[in-house]
Amino acid sequence: MELNSRSVHDVIHPTAAFSQTPPQAVLDSPDVGLTDPWPDSQLNPKNRIDSLDPPQNPLWRVDGCTGLGTQFYALPLFLGEVPPMRFDVFIPEEAAGSPVLRQLLNLNAAFHTKDSARLRRLGICSHILRTLQAWTERGQGDPQSVSVMHGSLPFGSRIIFENLDLNIRNIKITVAPTYYVENQLLAHQRLHISLGLNPEFLPEPIDISRLSIIQQLHDSVCLVHISHDGSHAEDGDGSPGKKIWILKALTSGTKYLYTELRNLMQIEPHAHIISRPKYLVTKYCRFGGKTGVVGFILPYHPAGSLRDILPLLQIHNRLTLEMQLNWATQLASALVHIRERGRIFYPDLRLENMVLSDTGDVVMVDFEQRGVWCEFAAPEVNALEYIRILASDDSVDQDMAPTIPEEVRERFAAILTRQLPDWEALQAREDYTPLPHGYNSYNVSWLCLSAVEQEAAEVYMLGRILWCVFEGQSAPQHAAVWQSYRWEPDIEFPKFHRTPPLLRDLVNRCTQGRREPLSNFIIRHDSRLVLRADVPGQDSSAAQVLNVAREWWMAEVKAAEDFLQMREEMSARGEWSGNYYDRPTMREVLAELRQCSASSIAGSTT
Repeated sequence: MELNSRSVHDVIHPTAAFSQTPPQAVLDSPDVGLTDPWPDSQLNPKNRIDSLDPPQNPLWRVDGCTGLGTQFYALPLFLGEVPPMRFDVFIPEEAAGSPVLRQLLNLNAAFHTKDSARLRRLGICSHILRTLQAWTERGQGDPQSVSVMHGSLPFGSRIIFENLDLNIRNIKITVAPTYYVENQLLAHQRLHISLGLNPEFLPEPIDISRLSIIQQLHDSVCLVHISHDGSHAEDGDGSPGKKIWILKALTSGTKYLYTELRNLMQIEPHAHIISRPKYLVTKYCRFGGKTGVVGFILPYHPAGSLRDILPLLQIHNRLTLEMQLNWATQLASALVHIRERGRIFYPDLRLENMVLSDTGDVVMVDFEQRGVWCEFAAPEVNALEYIRILASDDSVDQDMAPTIPEEVRERFAAILTRQLPDWEALQAREDYTPLPHGYNSYNVSWLCLSAVEQEAAEVYMLGRILWCVFEGQSAPQHAAVWQSYRWEPDIEFPKFHRTPPLLRDLVNRCTQGRREPLSNFIIRHDSRLVLRADVPGQDSSAAQVLNVAREWWMAEVKAAEDFLQMREEMSARGEWSGNYYDRPTMREVLAELRQCSASSIAGSTT
């Protein structure tokens, strides 16, 4: 079964339990082959792409993608140094309706391939570069025009491919100004009022024109140089060069950007938490006539994240128990600090959000508080998140009919309203607005939890992270649907191969209450959804995948409803403790890790 937005709704999300798409109506895309009828055959010249080699002298570069393989980070090389204005290329899913074209351009692989190194091997990347090259050279996007774009269009404007075609000259390109993004930006003059911060402690503002982009790492983070900042770093050959910084900025959902800025400014400094922003990045907005805050500048840690470092060290037999215990202890220490000194919850615990400093120590990043998907999340958080997704579903089919019954959506909306009044106000808008009832985050599911429940959920996520650290894995599950990794896990949670016995017990206690995941039945094989039992034969049809997903999600949603009903009833009787699964506290986890570390050091000296 193909990977696309429809498969998300009908397989990967809890909406699969109530989807009104008949399984027999879903067809697999045919494989492209030499035996196809002549009108569809690749032997037919009209069905051939001229070339999928990148241009010899490229005018553009693609640094990665997001948005289920529909948004690509494109950088105009011919302009030299440019500010990070984020004019990404968007290819709507419906623009590539032809199964032949989807397969030739590897569009299903782009769904889960995010990093530049692997993305550049896909046909869609070369097709984008060749299309932009032709668009630029024939005058519609000449250097002068693109240069004008960088000076006149709003931050985050879009280069839209309205269609995909075998012939790049038949692809229509539209540049869409995103005035709504700049309209969401908070004015620098009133930022302290909007975020409730002391204006004396706000970082110094610098205009975005002082930045030059080096590389877009992912949707919200890019590497930049800052002109005239007086800071330098040594290049690889030991010679001084411009210092590299991180720019954190969002082109949608700016409320999360300002939530993170507020959190970083309020948390007391800690050795294993990213430091407070060095600068605020501003831009004059023609729409509204204000100087808005586009993002903020953070230190760059070039060693990378534990997601890539752990498996690489494991492969080369360089991952030591001392390193693992150090990182685990540092992480637990940071989480205790966030809870006790920052007074916020941290729902984003995943390996991508743990980078290594130049001294080899863990540094936690990403304080947007969006949360993680169920690969890492605790079952009680998932129960609430499943209800939220069902209560919020507004998708429609080709006939504009709801894809799940309206009465189903209303039933789950009523359940969520009992858990969190006015939850709809938190997700109705993308901009940062005053929150009802004193809420301090936009994460609906986590706001439903008490402080004790939040800590128990964090301990669960930490347990999954500890498993990854001590097993040397990039993720808990192999072949995740949302994202593929350069080094896929060779075992899956909760199996143990390398973790010491005492730490196995700690991981199991931290993750009490865990449930059987969907990936036990349906996985991504290459760039298709298949039944796990059918790999590597890939014999499962789309209808079979849909049926299995529907049955699994029906049981999972029922379990979520039962759990929340039990929680309500026990709370009404005053019997709900919060830590329902009896997990250790974060301080208890930290104490055990320190004891294991001390024992390991003592053992190595005897």
